[in-house]
Amino acid sequence: MKVHFKGSEKYFNEEQKKVLKLYTKMLQRQMPLKKDVHVYFVDYRKNDMTTGLRKPHHEIYVLTPHRMLVDVMRTYAHEWGHEYEHQKLGFKDKNIERPQIGTPAENLANILAGIMTKKFDNEYPEYKKLIYDEG
Repeated sequence: MKVHFKGSEKYFNEEQKKVLKLYTKMLQRQMPLKKDVHVYFVDYRKNDMTTGLRKPHHEIYVLTPHRMLVDVMRTYAHEWGHEYEHQKLGFKDKNIERPQIGTPAENLANILAGIMTKKFDNEYPEYKKLIYDEG
């Protein structure tokens, strides 16, 4: 399984890209996926997304500009959580592409994103300044 980043070179320096790779490895350890995922870091809101969107065919979109890295990471983990729901838990695309607030799919993705972000924060304290820096 591979994760293909698109647009990361536009928004992140080398150290930030290193953090995203470490974060991806942690996500894969905690919520393993079997199929390749394409992650697009974008500067526009696709469709009616807020800060992120998981689409069928294993695509994740993350709104990136003017956000702290930790916020981008949390959105990424949230959408990864939706992909995990699809690949591992058997959730259907119609239930997780645009989940409503309070639905099991949305609540689970929120919980998983919070856990993953805090785990990264605890496992890699040397990156706290970088991920919480507002630019």
